[in-house]
Amino acid sequence: MMNRIVVVGRLTRDPELRRTASDVAVCSFCVAVDDREKDANGNRTTSFIDVTVWREAADNVAKFCRKGSLVGVDGRLRQRRFERKDGTKGSTFEIVADSVQFLEPKSKDTPSEIVSDEPAFDDSKNLDSIDVTDDDLPF
Repeated sequence: MMNRIVVVGRLTRDPELRRTASDVAVCSFCVAVDDREKDANGNRTTSFIDVTVWREAADNVAKFCRKGSLVGVDGRLRQRRFERKDGTKGSTFEIVADSVQFLEPKSKDTPSEIVSDEPAFDDSKNLDSIDVTDDDLPF
């Protein structure tokens, strides 16, 4: 069996960093991902996907990401079941991330003394001058 999911999207809120009783870092955030399909009015629909990441990666997300940050998330899909206060049962899906890639250059307000394990952004390959619309992209 295989359970693998990869998404690229923007954080909908600042990440929330917590610690377990044994001092393990856990960070939660939500990623907005535009769907390929368009609705009846020609607008793209958006999925909002909850993500949980653990340990060092959790610390890095909390340090380097903010609402609006573009990230790539690689992990597995997990369903959580719960019971509401009124006694009805519910469930939700979330990604438990194995890795989170930062897909934008470091912001100016990020302290320079903090070092990330993530790959460095190579500004020499800046493709901003290429005029591509979302409709031209195959994904």
